[in-house]
Amino acid sequence: MLPCQQDGLKLGMGPGNETVVAEFILEGFSGLDQRLQLFLSLLLLLTYLTTVMGNTMIIFLVCVDHRLQTPMYFFVSNLAFLEIWFTSSTTIKLLVVLSSGKRTISLSSCFAQSYFYFALGFAEFILLVVMSFDRYVAICQPLHYAAIMKWQLCTHLVVAAWVTGFTLSSYCLVLLSKLTFCGPNKIHHFFCDNSPLFKLSCSDASLLWKVDSIFRSFVVLSSLCLVLISYIYIFHCILHMSAASGRKKAFATCSSHLINLAIVYGSCIVLYARPSKDVSLETNTTVALLNTVLYPFLNPFIYSLRNQIVKLALKEAIGRAKVRLFSQSRCFSGQQF
Repeated sequence: MLPCQQDGLKLGMGPGNETVVAEFILEGFSGLDQRLQLFLSLLLLLTYLTTVMGNTMIIFLVCVDHRLQTPMYFFVSNLAFLEIWFTSSTTIKLLVVLSSGKRTISLSSCFAQSYFYFALGFAEFILLVVMSFDRYVAICQPLHYAAIMKWQLCTHLVVAAWVTGFTLSSYCLVLLSKLTFCGPNKIHHFFCDNSPLFKLSCSDASLLWKVDSIFRSFVVLSSLCLVLISYIYIFHCILHMSAASGRKKAFATCSSHLINLAIVYGSCIVLYARPSKDVSLETNTTVALLNTVLYPFLNPFIYSLRNQIVKLALKEAIGRAKVRLFSQSRCFSGQQF
């Protein structure tokens, strides 16, 4: 492919001597003042670092504290690991765009970003279904919980979530590979979402766009239905509990999960489970920012840091770290003396 420049548009020659786009320009937040973009990049960097540290802390605590080595926290730690990569798939490039103004992204990098964004998103939906099933068994079948949620089953469910997510995203990548780009290369978004790419295609992409929209809507809504079925049974069991303390504890456990589900499914329904023409560019960008930045940021607080066992495990881990640092400093001082 021979690259060329035309009015700031980097082009190349395709196999049939047709002109094809070699890179795209991400136009998300380009209308903001330069100082406002810099402020947004600093805020985004702080949020991103907090997200990575918070989710990493959850993974660490689940690994080292025996009280957290249960199926529920096994799933939570996998969700935390997934969230680190999910937010990284879009946030790192957005930080580069806002801080340096370098808005270009190559065609292959754009497709790769879209693939990993949807692969991790699909895997998360399946993992949320698994977690809702885990809560159903814990609340509605407490006597059989240990027999049902064995470690082998939990591991298989997590592996299935990851494999299925990346397999489903491969189908979206196949649809994108059928598009040709030869004209405008400005994506009115801060990352390579599928809908803006379909809009930029020179070939007739109306059928592929419909297939892609139906496919994504099916994944979002089918997983939502399975989650809702689990929680309907959960609330039915809670309402029939004889002890008030048991009802209160069960509601407290489920409330954080419902907040999490409302954020992730609410944003995804606006983005992918309704016709794209009904959503303005500003709304699309804002909701996508909530989905890719705010939700992973809130995940550690919603799922774990409100839990007394996690707070205790964190406090003990910090205490052990302080004791270790103090003993090392005394040892070092003694050697110097």
